[in-house]
Amino acid sequence: MRTLGLIGGMSWVSTAEYYRLLNEEVARRCGGLHSAKILLASVDFAEIEERKLAGDWDGVAARLSDAAARLESAGADAIVLCTNTMHYVAAAIEGAVSVPFLHIADTTARAVAASGLTRVGLLATAFTMQEAFYVERFASHGVEVVTPAADDRAEVSRIIYEELCHNDIRDESRDFYVGVVERMGAPGVILGCTEVELLIRPGDVGVPVFPTTQLHVTAAVDVALAEVPRAG
Repeated sequence: MRTLGLIGGMSWVSTAEYYRLLNEEVARRCGGLHSAKILLASVDFAEIEERKLAGDWDGVAARLSDAAARLESAGADAIVLCTNTMHYVAAAIEGAVSVPFLHIADTTARAVAASGLTRVGLLATAFTMQEAFYVERFASHGVEVVTPAADDRAEVSRIIYEELCHNDIRDESRDFYVGVVERMGAPGVILGCTEVELLIRPGDVGVPVFPTTQLHVTAAVDVALAEVPRAG
């Protein structure tokens, strides 16, 4: 089994979910007492968010790239960045290591394409919904991403930062998210923040749901359990 290097802490709540899901998936596939081989570099989210808000993306990239390099040096065979928004600096992280970097938008876009859909809505942080980096990555897979209206975007993002990142799960916030999905009118929806899956489950809305954390985990376990090619 290959070792997965996780860059986490953004937030710790979703990173804990990654750890649980990775181990459950390995146990499901391998049986017995098997669990995932994991290395974790967990950053202080407040420091990362402060740099993001100041527009210091070079600083964000440097810290996360350093975490990736340390994971590779410690023996990680692949890097998993446990957040959607910070994939804004994915290219820098990927360039800092020689092992595979598993991009969360690629794993999700492939799942959307495989479902036959070409247009989906997005629930995520305001930054991920408003900036081009995420929707353009999906467009490269032939998937159009639509986002909520401005007021809805603001409240979706507030709930993420003020509630979900603190493991505060509220029924009224779930109801609000369901309403946002209905107002977008897309035939499917991406849960494009790693905390959103704590609030919304597939049965909560009337369209197919694409949970980025779970899809990212599935792709990571595929890599971890893939056979290593033999020389000759």
